[in-house]
Amino acid sequence: MAALQAAATAGFTRITLDSAQAAEPNAEPAAEPDAVDNAPAIVVGSGYGAAVAALRLGQAGIRTLVLEMGRLWNTPGSDGKVFCSTNAPDQRSMWFRTRTEAPLASFLWLDVVNRDISRYPGVLDRVHFADMSVFVGRGVGGGSLVNGGMAVTPLRSYFAEQFPTVDAAEMYGTYFPRARAMLGVNTVDPAWFEATDWYRFTRVSRKHAQNAGLRTTFVPNVYDFGYMQREAAGTAPKSALAGEVIYGNNQGKRSLDRTYLASALGTGNVTIHTLEKVRAISRAADGTYVLTADRIDTTGNVVETKQYGCTYLFLGGGSLGTSELLVRARETGTLPALNASVGAGWGTNGNVMLGRANHLWDTVGANQSTMPVMGIDDWANTANPVFAEIAPLPMGLEHWVSLYLAITKNPQRATFTYDAASGTVKLGWSAAQSAVSVGMAKKLFDRINAANATIYRYDLFGGAGKVFADDFTYHPLGGCVLGRATDDYGRVKGYSRLYVTDGSLVPGSIGVNPFVTITALAERTMARVLAEDTAP
Repeated sequence: MAALQAAATAGFTRITLDSAQAAEPNAEPAAEPDAVDNAPAIVVGSGYGAAVAALRLGQAGIRTLVLEMGRLWNTPGSDGKVFCSTNAPDQRSMWFRTRTEAPLASFLWLDVVNRDISRYPGVLDRVHFADMSVFVGRGVGGGSLVNGGMAVTPLRSYFAEQFPTVDAAEMYGTYFPRARAMLGVNTVDPAWFEATDWYRFTRVSRKHAQNAGLRTTFVPNVYDFGYMQREAAGTAPKSALAGEVIYGNNQGKRSLDRTYLASALGTGNVTIHTLEKVRAISRAADGTYVLTADRIDTTGNVVETKQYGCTYLFLGGGSLGTSELLVRARETGTLPALNASVGAGWGTNGNVMLGRANHLWDTVGANQSTMPVMGIDDWANTANPVFAEIAPLPMGLEHWVSLYLAITKNPQRATFTYDAASGTVKLGWSAAQSAVSVGMAKKLFDRINAANATIYRYDLFGGAGKVFADDFTYHPLGGCVLGRATDDYGRVKGYSRLYVTDGSLVPGSIGVNPFVTITALAERTMARVLAEDTAP
């Protein structure tokens, strides 16, 4: 702690948040910079683990700079709203695309889901690899801006299986509760849930699961359910009840920009630079870290290349971002002491999406909340462990579709590798590895279909009757696994004062929506780092 406090006296330049958006759209990229802006601590990214690092550093009196490649989402568009809705996407929806790429590709085999848009640094990105694509949030708050808010603490026995060297008693007694409190986790009122039209789709899926002898369970969320009830009563502007989710929520959702990051900025010690993408990390002769970052404008042009120096570097760019930075640094020789585990242990959390066709009498409702509140829990089935989120499909009409995001216990893992010819990092995930998750999901939902005399939907994911969407994930995990690429507290092996705080620490699977686990692990890391890392 003493060294961090001393480092806080180092030079530091503050700029106005989001000032990068004022850049000239056609400016020429700058040459490599000569000067290095120094900060005691730098955090790369602003998702869950990064937000924890920023807050705890700021509270400790450490001047901290956060570098975020997306924009700050606080300026209303011409419609008076910051975010666009799922059913009416515009340029705010996707990260530099000319057409949206929603999880559903079609409805009744018609291309009615996606829309043409203009290029802009939108809030959702779909990063494509050879046989897998990954949905990630872009902006201050990262994935918290675009997820369904399901704030699930994993089964303790499975957490202990995945993290055998982590004190589970400490996690469940201290760090999970701390994370839930800071994130604003709450639960839907059961009586309101049973009565409202907005969750009829969930109750229908619950009935079908129970007919198959399966257990369902309520799951917490970071959406304010008190606010949702006011939405339903017509006394508050609608957000979750207006089809808002994957392209952001204008109201009701406790995303990180309203929780951890707001508190971090409130310390007066944290500054966030937006639209700056870190592309390289090296180490100076004095042991400090040097980051090269490209500042972009809203057309995607690089308008300036900057260099930053820091004593303490916290990587929170997510499973993809952190893994890419470290694999590139190892293979290009800028951080050659990184071990072989960097880039390994990546998985999809077993994600598979699917839909079922219900009978005409099992209406799911034209009105559907976008925030899931229940899952089918068959994780205790040792022969086929699956947890399936009962997902909404808010199209504003009755469609008799039950939609699910299944989380399976898929043991398959992949590795990131560096391609020197293109200068890019590739992911070695294969379609055969995805097929393992499909097989597990199919076993569960075959049971449900058999018990209810229902069938799968074949029209939702494009292609020739594709039933299971196994080519994307919402839950990228691994790449810098705790205890392998790092020590048991996220300190990167081979280097001092270099830390990982994000989902790349989780070994490919956690059995539930992962952001509460990521947040809790980051809280544990920051407590230890601030207490122990006092070497100059």
